[in-house]
Amino acid sequence: MGKITFFFLLFTLFLSHFVASSLGKRQSDVLGKFYKAKQKKDSSIDKSQFKAALNHVDLDKVILPQEGQKEKDWIKKLPGQPPVKFQQYGGYVTVNESAGRALYYYFTEAENSKSLPLLLWLNGGPGCSSIAFGAMEELGPFRVHSDGKTLYRNHYAWNLAANVLFLESPAGVGFSYTNTSSDFNSTGDKRTANDNVVFLLNWLERFPEYKNRDFYISGESYAGHYVPQLAHAILHLNKRSNKTLINLKGIIIGNAVINEDTDNVGMYEYFASHALISDQTFLDIQKYCYSDFYNEEKCNKAGAVSDNNTDNLDIYNIFFPLCHDGNLTKHPKLPFTLQFDPCSDNYIYAYLNRRDVQEALHANVTNISYDWEACSDPLFYNWKDSPLTIIPLLEESLANGVRVWIFSGDTDGRVPVTSSKRSIKAMDLTVDKPWRSWLYGGEVGGYIETYKGGLTLATVRGAGHEVPSYQPARALSLISHFLSGTPPPGNA
Repeated sequence: MGKITFFFLLFTLFLSHFVASSLGKRQSDVLGKFYKAKQKKDSSIDKSQFKAALNHVDLDKVILPQEGQKEKDWIKKLPGQPPVKFQQYGGYVTVNESAGRALYYYFTEAENSKSLPLLLWLNGGPGCSSIAFGAMEELGPFRVHSDGKTLYRNHYAWNLAANVLFLESPAGVGFSYTNTSSDFNSTGDKRTANDNVVFLLNWLERFPEYKNRDFYISGESYAGHYVPQLAHAILHLNKRSNKTLINLKGIIIGNAVINEDTDNVGMYEYFASHALISDQTFLDIQKYCYSDFYNEEKCNKAGAVSDNNTDNLDIYNIFFPLCHDGNLTKHPKLPFTLQFDPCSDNYIYAYLNRRDVQEALHANVTNISYDWEACSDPLFYNWKDSPLTIIPLLEESLANGVRVWIFSGDTDGRVPVTSSKRSIKAMDLTVDKPWRSWLYGGEVGGYIETYKGGLTLATVRGAGHEVPSYQPARALSLISHFLSGTPPPGNA
């Protein structure tokens, strides 16, 4: 690969594509800033291949007593919540006692909890909240009304298929915290994976009925790093302990950051194939930015054209409207379960900043003096490590019999399906069952391709970056088939 200038890429990729709430950032905004910092010539971020750092962890010291904690974490009812028949819990798990570092979780059991697996969900950023996005906007049991006070049911919540655990990670994200300010100067992929493993070990002590349950990890966006890295850490921990401490069965990542080179080129390919930029602009970007014909001036010029052509779009879903009026309403607007409200970020911000909501969630126990935010800036400004690719970790999971699925909302322009396809091609896998449609409700739900060795790529038709937000029914169908290990029904 030739020289790459990221001066224009970072503006094209990550800046003014999005109209985000003035009250908080979206994952895409944070990811953009992060890559801008990462690609600076003087960047101090370690980009070398990821390796777990658990060899010297003393399990007897990191696993703390959990007696009585589960009962304290039980959530009787959230403010404005409709009646439900499942149990929900929320609270803190200490992952480093000396530093005072604790991660916040929200857990929604299934109604038939004993018969279903445990599924962990992680949002990306880095530095964005799994409660704000995953739980309240995507796959959780509730969504927030336009009044910012009341909730309504998501009838396609993933706790219909699994017991779903949402984790705010790393410390400093959402409601998770540390009492050691220097932690914010040493956070990175490795610290995040290590803390997440310690969280899981302690959480399973708190909820021992899930210790031997089949366990799956899911997430989106920069969680394309978090999920495979956590799987890697678990595999090494189990091997080191010579027993199964965490019963990992599979991982699934959506519109995920996987491999920087292919992610970037794939995005411009998507722009061109969806008539957002001209074919010539795409060819210029390929030629002058990604080949031996690298030319900084011409590269920047092509990037500026792409910027101009893709401005004023929600790059999370290129066919979706922007939020033009995010003000709260006195009375809730009539919600449509299958229609995502582009202003929902504002409603969630208002709801999660209510003191009665935080008390019900057992959150914000340190009584922070500032507003809760969906994404945290300080973390990525000092992020320590972020490898250029996580492909070796996907290969490691497959080699150890861990089910690996990659899914992609096909209207996302941020980490589009073309990026995922290019990243999988870089793995040099052999196709087992070629590209074909899968069906939901008598029509195409998306497309799927499987590869020898166990990897599956699936698209979700009509879904953006946050797949469960835009196509909740199809997303639920897909996760149900992933958990069962069977491809969704479709044309042969």
